[in-house]
Amino acid sequence: MKIAVVGTGYVGLVTGTCFAETGNHVTCIDIDEKKVEKLKNKIIPIYEPGLDVLFDRNIKQGRLDFTTNLKEGIKGAKIIFLALPTPPGEDGSADLSYILGVAEDLGPLLDQYTVIVDKSTVPVGTADKVTAKIAENAKVEFSVVSNPEFLREGVAVEDFMKPDRVVIGTSSTKAQKIMEELYAPLVRQGNPIITMDEKSAELTKYAANSFLATKITFMNEIANMCELVGADVDMVRKGVGTDSRIGKRFLFAGIGYGGSCFPKDVQALAKSAKEVNYNFEILNAVMAKNKEQKTKLIDRLKDHYGSDLKGKTVAVWGLAFKPYTDDIREAPALVNIKALLEAGVKIKTYDPEAMDNVKELLGDSITFCKDEYDAAEDADALLIMTEWPVFRTPDFDKIKSTLKDNVIFDGRNLYNTETMAELGITYYSIGRAIVK
Repeated sequence: MKIAVVGTGYVGLVTGTCFAETGNHVTCIDIDEKKVEKLKNKIIPIYEPGLDVLFDRNIKQGRLDFTTNLKEGIKGAKIIFLALPTPPGEDGSADLSYILGVAEDLGPLLDQYTVIVDKSTVPVGTADKVTAKIAENAKVEFSVVSNPEFLREGVAVEDFMKPDRVVIGTSSTKAQKIMEELYAPLVRQGNPIITMDEKSAELTKYAANSFLATKITFMNEIANMCELVGADVDMVRKGVGTDSRIGKRFLFAGIGYGGSCFPKDVQALAKSAKEVNYNFEILNAVMAKNKEQKTKLIDRLKDHYGSDLKGKTVAVWGLAFKPYTDDIREAPALVNIKALLEAGVKIKTYDPEAMDNVKELLGDSITFCKDEYDAAEDADALLIMTEWPVFRTPDFDKIKSTLKDNVIFDGRNLYNTETMAELGITYYSIGRAIVK
């Protein structure tokens, strides 16, 4: 099947590459000439484990190509995916200008029945808006489908190739059959293709991400309660997570959620609710509490050193919002670094993948190091922001010999508190006893 994907960001590139892997011919389209040129030269602009192998193979076998020309890119395409940014506006609403702009351009270019697919995360009613915009100049029949993505950064290729479920929002039987044919190779083990109306599909994505964000925030609130009453959040997590009604995932206490999806999707759903005069109180609380949680360790630093941190040097391990990605959008590390810099603290940092992205943002205001031990050298304290595997079993003797003070502020609860006590390390974590 001939497919076009408009937008070569995270979602677009994974979508295009994975559909090429199942035997389709995919053309990815982007207005960024430099980006397209890099893609043609097999340079992937994002870090995603396993994507490079599929990317190289499908370019080599002629199933994946790239262009900046919309007319050229969609020629002969049976399905056109719109994988375009929907960034939050100042009021939290999703900006649909990129999607509607491309929809307007598509209208006069369509020369056969085509399925237009909203792959981006969009508010309820977007399919109707896209349909209306294309219809202004279209001379052929077309259908607009909502097909939200459920990709986790770091395991996106696996999520795409082995989806828990595929959600297809359409009122067209013709479009439904085409989409089911496209996804058939990915659901051979029996995972469902769930067909529903367009608005329900659009809301499904927001509902899923907002629920997970709520689950994370609830557990962080439990962690804060644990600290006040002397309980251990790890024990509570195990007791709660083994309940089959709740499940084990998204119950780890920490310094809040970040990334490209949860923050903007929670905001957008709350804004959509407000537009229909509904006060989504739970989501408003989730956003407020997550903002507080992100800087929880700053308070711990001040409790330990006093309110004046000026002149201190802090090693920061981890910059990405989660491991196995270079994505720094809404990353707790950046919030903490900004606060520490404002307090006059010097920052030395290491992240396996995200340092280049942070360099573009912060320049030489912080020091980027060759590894985690270099970052800890002569620092007063260590702050852990991202749970990269390389940080899980470090050489603690080496850390103790490089840090000025044997103190670790752990925002991801990587270490056992008893082990830290035996090592003589002052250890602050989330929802557990402080080791001194």
